[in-house]
Amino acid sequence: MYNGKSREYWFRRTLLVTALAQVLAGGGLAAGITVGSLLARDMTGTATAGGLPIAVFTLGSALAAWLVGKASQKYGRRKGLSAGFYTGAIGSLAVVAAAASGHFLLLLPALFIYGAGMATNLQARFAGTDLASENQRATAISLVLVATTFGAVAGPFLVDVTGNAAAFIGLPPLSGPFLFAVFAYAGAGLILTLFLRPEPMELARKLSTPAVEETVSAPAVRTGLFAGVFIMVLSHFIMVAIMTMTPIHMEGHGHHLQAVGLVIGLHIGAMYLPSLVTGRLIDRLGRRVMTAAAGVILLASGVMAALAGPSLVLITTALILLGIGWNIGLISGTTVIVDSAPPKERAAVQGRADIFVALSGASGGALSGMVVAGTSFPFLAAAGGLLSLLLLPLVFPKKRILPAQ
Repeated sequence: MYNGKSREYWFRRTLLVTALAQVLAGGGLAAGITVGSLLARDMTGTATAGGLPIAVFTLGSALAAWLVGKASQKYGRRKGLSAGFYTGAIGSLAVVAAAASGHFLLLLPALFIYGAGMATNLQARFAGTDLASENQRATAISLVLVATTFGAVAGPFLVDVTGNAAAFIGLPPLSGPFLFAVFAYAGAGLILTLFLRPEPMELARKLSTPAVEETVSAPAVRTGLFAGVFIMVLSHFIMVAIMTMTPIHMEGHGHHLQAVGLVIGLHIGAMYLPSLVTGRLIDRLGRRVMTAAAGVILLASGVMAALAGPSLVLITTALILLGIGWNIGLISGTTVIVDSAPPKERAAVQGRADIFVALSGASGGALSGMVVAGTSFPFLAAAGGLLSLLLLPLVFPKKRILPAQ
């Protein structure tokens, strides 16, 4: 008990506040994903640069993941996450300024700072687990992620609206989503600053016993952390690589920006909306079964995207599957990380894990442009799908790395 309230009460309150912040933060996240590659292409005049924005802001998110994790460990989730969102808002404003100036070299450092919002958006999923019991962890992660759906899906559908608003005040239309991201990230930070009290990590320590904190052996910690990071890294790499070049692939087949926004919006929805059931399935069916499911879905997505050609229906279906596969992979891997990380250094470990996730996204974004320039989008999509088969050794080795639960 704390202040007359049960652990379950504070667990639910923490989830609610974090989820409210994620509703806004999702809108900030969607800006870079939806129009980042198009903005770079327009500013440089070459499709090869299309993969650079996601590469740069995911690289920035790698540094931010480490800093947010370190700050959260030292000062608490409220201060660490709030600072990350405020930094993302500053980066979004810098992107708008760079787009208005027309100088591509100014865009890159702005996107690097903007990446802090993306890192914090992902780090927030851990806040919901601080007060969760073992059989609530995946569900808690899911509930925080599903809240992101509202802003993340609305963002792409608001491309035209925010673009028109930007043009009305004399800014490039493609800077509109980033202008929206300024207010989205700042609002998310403000919600956490004002309402994420008491500090969930500190409260979790008060309500835990020393005996509980020492139950995980060192070899099990190392194995679990490796498995969790690998699942998240591979799922994220495949998703970012295929998603990054989809807008350019669609424009090459004559699809307009509105159609691109629709497909990316549905894709982002598929990244987060399945969280309504993903966490419960992981808690009930186990980490191993759902990791295998992520691999199968990502494989199907890659193959379908490779065969889609100009078909809007096929490319939309492929991107929806891509989002679902990423969702299952991310939540499965995150749950394994939470299972394995020692409570006394959990936030720092989680931040370090997300560094690798961010770096995989940066690699996927950078390589995708080069691969498509040297080969084709179908080759990129097929290769990404086949990479998902690397998840199988975690599931079916003679000595399984992942537990059933």
